[in-house]
Amino acid sequence: MAKYKAYPEYKDSGVEWLGMVPESWGVSRLKHVASIYGRIGFRGYTVDDIVGEGEGAIVLSPSNIVDEKFSLEKKTFLRWGKYFESPEIIVTENDILLVKTGSTYGKSTIIKILTEPMTINPQMALIKKVVIEPRFLAYWFNASLIKAKIEIANTGSGMPTMTQENINNFPVLIPHTKQDVLIADFLDHETAKIDNLIEKQQQLIELLKEKRQAVISHAVTKGLNPDVRMKDSGVEWLGEVPEHWRVSRIKNYAKIASGHTPSKTKPEYWTNCNIPWVSLNDSKQLKNIDYIEDTFYKISELGMANSSAHLLPTRAVVFTRDASIGLSAITTQPMAVSQHLIAWLCDEKFIIPEFLLLVFYAMEEEFERYTFGATIKTIGMDNVRGLKSAFPPVEEQNELIIWAFNKIENIKSSISKVEDMISLLQERRTALISAAVTGKIDVRDWVAPNACEAEVSQEVTA
Repeated sequence: MAKYKAYPEYKDSGVEWLGMVPESWGVSRLKHVASIYGRIGFRGYTVDDIVGEGEGAIVLSPSNIVDEKFSLEKKTFLRWGKYFESPEIIVTENDILLVKTGSTYGKSTIIKILTEPMTINPQMALIKKVVIEPRFLAYWFNASLIKAKIEIANTGSGMPTMTQENINNFPVLIPHTKQDVLIADFLDHETAKIDNLIEKQQQLIELLKEKRQAVISHAVTKGLNPDVRMKDSGVEWLGEVPEHWRVSRIKNYAKIASGHTPSKTKPEYWTNCNIPWVSLNDSKQLKNIDYIEDTFYKISELGMANSSAHLLPTRAVVFTRDASIGLSAITTQPMAVSQHLIAWLCDEKFIIPEFLLLVFYAMEEEFERYTFGATIKTIGMDNVRGLKSAFPPVEEQNELIIWAFNKIENIKSSISKVEDMISLLQERRTALISAAVTGKIDVRDWVAPNACEAEVSQEVTA
């Protein structure tokens, strides 16, 4: 913020957490600068009111706000009768969408362009008829200081909720004449530049991920010798493989071990728990690690003894078969697994766990072909037993593991650096918004670049 100056004079805002504000600015309450609407209880709806596309209006939910931006990537439709029943919550351009209930309460965005008829669900509030610049108010709600001060009330439902009173009485700064428009223009321009940089960094991450996948695929299907004779594997995802590699079912190289969950109705099975137990609760870490060292839950020896779960050896390759298919890692200590996972026990005279891990990484798209189940995707055990790969000699596996993991580690390092850059850009974006809408920086001398270009053009013409 060093390149932006402060206002010449400040005053006490009268709101403790806002502190000092520009001398010419005012302080109001949201109810005095806008009208706030929500879906009233008796005008709620049931699943029977949800219809297919073209049969009703879009009903907006928290999922339609992504990174402070309005998104229609996910669409749910409400029948027309319910849409017209509540005209006060029919969405119009420049309305501000605010999540008032649920874990993402306080999340907000502005709807600048309306492409289809829309309304809101009971979790949302709609801020309409804004008497100051709507974009300024939208940025106000996205400032980090403001987000931190949005209060919730305990309604007894167990769900965080912003009450109507909280929303109505929320403080809003009112910049001096037309400054709200100028600040919004300034933030539109500056955040767009930052967003463009973030998007480029995100594209770079996607390219690096594609490069990682290409390295893995090359390791498990082509090998390191460019002059080796190739053969058709007869397996679609493998394609051609080195002639001396053996194409076989994975189960012929690694033993399949299943898991189980001790009965939850027996509290004694869940006391003195010290045995690492891999479950779907570990899916998040399985997406990002090669070796699993600890688990979200543990089970007890008593629980394991009274279930079909059993202790698996170190260096087993655990593998999710429900929800996200094929998430894998190598155990670093003896562990058990739930029934939603299996473990592959490798005889390292024939297959090295790290090579099998690379095989599963390479099969990411292949697993989609095998999955079934409308709600939770599952790969059946018959399909698990039928999974095929190509297997080089163990000495060659070792060479491929060293080559591939070295390249993967370098790519991970590059991705980490790009992610750090994105975090810095996001922090700068948030800080800039907060500073501008709370008057910590004075942007009155800022001129939109297009306006500057227009002035120069007029001078040249003259």
